[in-house]
Amino acid sequence: MKLTSFKSIHKIAVPAIIAGIAEPILSSTDAAIIGNIPLNSKEALAAVGIVGSFLSMLIWILGQSRSVISSIVSQYLGANKLDEIKELPAQAIVLNIGLSLIVLGSTYFFADYIFGLYKAKDLVLQYSLAYYNIRVWGFPFTLFVFAVFGIFRGLQNTFWPMIVAMVGALLNILLDFIFVYGVADYFPAMHIEGAAWASLISQIVMAALALILLIKKTDTSLKIASKIHPEVYRLLTMSGNLILRAMSLNIALFMAVRTATSLGDEYVAAHAIAINIWLFTAFFIDGYASAGNIYGGRLKGANDYVQLNILVKKIVLYGCVASVVLMIIGFLFYKELGLLFSNDIEVLTAFYGMFFLVILVQPTNAIAFVLDGVFKGLGEMKYLRNLLFFATFLGFLPALFITQYLEYKLVGVWSAIGVWLLFRSAGMYLKFKRKYSVQQ
Repeated sequence: MKLTSFKSIHKIAVPAIIAGIAEPILSSTDAAIIGNIPLNSKEALAAVGIVGSFLSMLIWILGQSRSVISSIVSQYLGANKLDEIKELPAQAIVLNIGLSLIVLGSTYFFADYIFGLYKAKDLVLQYSLAYYNIRVWGFPFTLFVFAVFGIFRGLQNTFWPMIVAMVGALLNILLDFIFVYGVADYFPAMHIEGAAWASLISQIVMAALALILLIKKTDTSLKIASKIHPEVYRLLTMSGNLILRAMSLNIALFMAVRTATSLGDEYVAAHAIAINIWLFTAFFIDGYASAGNIYGGRLKGANDYVQLNILVKKIVLYGCVASVVLMIIGFLFYKELGLLFSNDIEVLTAFYGMFFLVILVQPTNAIAFVLDGVFKGLGEMKYLRNLLFFATFLGFLPALFITQYLEYKLVGVWSAIGVWLLFRSAGMYLKFKRKYSVQQ
């Protein structure tokens, strides 16, 4: 079966789509349930949005090893040399867990200062601290899961990551209802802290399940070799470039949240709804990025650039088709989407006034995410780093400052995000065409 066939692509993409949307579903469930509680729902939703943005930043920065592990394993698989990296996965997992513990220790005691940078104050700040101080303990488990997912993806398997993600998402939804609202005569309502405990328990269960599947379903050795594997240095270099890339990416997301927060509680709550929906659509499309990452690395390892070009054309097309479907759904059900997250009139008014931009950026979003996955599979981490610097500092930030000067509020924030995505997608398209395009 050809790697570029419709069946092959969707064998990877469909499970990856399901696994990918589990993470935003986990965050969105917290937001939707908290946004509908009877007590201080606007402030609580704003807090979930702020903490969710910060945790996403940390995960995107340090979770980049998933793509790097997948890229290296895929390339060795394509070259039929898997035996040469049998000691690498265990060392990569240890690196991931070690980094997560460092970050946990360096942020836990400074959370009030960190969320102050987001302009959280008063009740929003109190809720942010209460939510974060519980959820942050799930960070090491999340990065462990990401490392295991990278191994599975490198082995061309997105099915087991899908199972782990589905279990985590469904468990989180169930526990959210129980912990946030409580069960009469059995379990007291825990408000925002209940949502945090639901997420933490779900992350622990996902990590345990991922470990079991890694042992049972692969030949991966978890024995830590005394000698550092030579590919660890390439892993660190590639991860370093992606970490710098993710930092510039998160500067954009941080400035978006900070700007929304400065506009008022109803605006940051509306932005929290929009960002959760955007993340859902992005991770949905990211299933095709996973196919690009997995097969792109394998085809590069096999030096088959003709099939690589065919692959890229197909997955970009499929990603764009998916984005159009998501646009139609967003257009038809935008009112219901808002009500799913909040019943506050001020929040809904702010949300409905800018949601059309979340719909309009979907095709550009698709191209950016799909090509991003391809470039990670090809090992083009340095270029991705430079492109994100360019998109953030010469695209997003100038657009944000101009639109806020013109008092466009959330419309300005999401216009800047649209500019940012356009810079990214155009840059990767031109680079691929120049470096990898071949006559077919």
